[in-house]
Amino acid sequence: MRPRPRHEMKNIIIFGAPGSGKGTYSAEIATRYGMGHISTGDVLRAEIKNGTELGKVAQGYIDNGQLIPDNLMIDILASKYDSLPQGRGVIFDGFPRTIAQAEALKKMLAQRGHELGMMIELIVSEDVLMFRLLRRAQIEGRADDNEETIRKRFAVYHAQTEPLAKWFEAEGIRHTFSWDICKTKEGMLEAIFNEIESQNQ
Repeated sequence: MRPRPRHEMKNIIIFGAPGSGKGTYSAEIATRYGMGHISTGDVLRAEIKNGTELGKVAQGYIDNGQLIPDNLMIDILASKYDSLPQGRGVIFDGFPRTIAQAEALKKMLAQRGHELGMMIELIVSEDVLMFRLLRRAQIEGRADDNEETIRKRFAVYHAQTEPLAKWFEAEGIRHTFSWDICKTKEGMLEAIFNEIESQNQ
């Protein structure tokens, strides 16, 4: 596969606990800079709905109550990545979640002559996250999102995903943004936009 021309915009991995606003901030960044946006869940659902070969394999794992293997998920993301416009950079939302996935993503991008780019980490206290997730569950009528299940999701996040933040730091691409410091969505966005622009000069 021939590598594409070098990105005008760096790729972005958006990273944070459940309820930290990954989807919201991804959409804002994608709109402002005209970037591609790959939301793992959306991409997976689209592959399954469209009955692609990758989608059929993924459905088989889901039907058997199994997690989708990392190599299959990378193939699905690679297919989506290759379909996006060149040169504008891509936001990865919801992937990677483990060090193994991060290493696989890095390899997939390197095969195309591209890099991970920058990791944007949304740091929000668990009290604020709990409030947001319970409120969202109420609005959307999601009875399965109660305090106990949310705490379990936090525990999984801390166990699996926090080591990944250190991996990104070792790669030299970790950029953190704290809700406690920025206070508002607008404050967070302003800080994020400033960092993206300084990284892409």
